[in-house]
Amino acid sequence: MNQPSDLMKLYSTRILALAAEIPRTGRLETPDATVRKRSPLCGSTVTVDIVVKDGKISDFGQDVKACALGQASASVMGEQAIGLTLQDIRAARNALHDMLKSGGPVPPPPFEALEVLQPAADYKNRHASILLAYDATLEAMESLE
Repeated sequence: MNQPSDLMKLYSTRILALAAEIPRTGRLETPDATVRKRSPLCGSTVTVDIVVKDGKISDFGQDVKACALGQASASVMGEQAIGLTLQDIRAARNALHDMLKSGGPVPPPPFEALEVLQPAADYKNRHASILLAYDATLEAMESLE
């Protein structure tokens, strides 16, 4: 998959649409936890702010400075974050990791939209950027335990 046409296929219309419409961008004024993650390989960063009530995310904000793949991934997180528990976030992060790293299945609902990122499994240098929003959200939730 080193051909330019393969790379263009990777940046599909669906990925670009998700990247263009990232929900819950911006920082929260009084978060319970904030985590910033950076991919050392490409320099992408995601900062996540969360508010948690009764073990569930009740407010979520993110500042995303990433490639289109990282933005698309963060878009799915932003769409689904409210109401998620630590266990939900851990399961989503692990499923996305397995899909990218070991050919695992598409993450289960409500994260099935991450299916669009399956072709990125062949681009190991993009994996860290794709995982940023999930790693940051997981770390933020774990910090409150």
